[in-house]
Amino acid sequence: MRSPLKVGATAEVEFVVAQEHVIPFSDHQMPAVLSTPQLIAFLEQAARTAMDEVLDENERTVGIQVDVQHLAATPLGARVVCRARAIHVQGRQATFQIEAHDMHERIARGVHRRQVIRVDRFAEQVRRKISDVN
Repeated sequence: MRSPLKVGATAEVEFVVAQEHVIPFSDHQMPAVLSTPQLIAFLEQAARTAMDEVLDENERTVGIQVDVQHLAATPLGARVVCRARAIHVQGRQATFQIEAHDMHERIARGVHRRQVIRVDRFAEQVRRKISDVN
């Protein structure tokens, strides 16, 4: 890491709910709304973006903990803003307060923790597992 992430560092990710983001079981009775797994992916992206500025070229971050309350439904076509704010940093780990809003209300809140990893070491660990599979 070039420098430690500072508590209070923030980032936002904005998106429009598209067909690939909605629950797979929508039909003529069940409205097409943002799925929880897709929402979590965007919340993680916001936290990852907040950490990008402190990483060395051979580093990335991976999510290691997610605790999210999905509070309200968001329909297909709605704009969503996901925010992450660093609330605790210890070594190569950072904890974020995360939340998401649509045009009407807060739709999610929670906590997310990320770990800085070295790409070369991580890739080697994955290669060892692949060789065990084949």
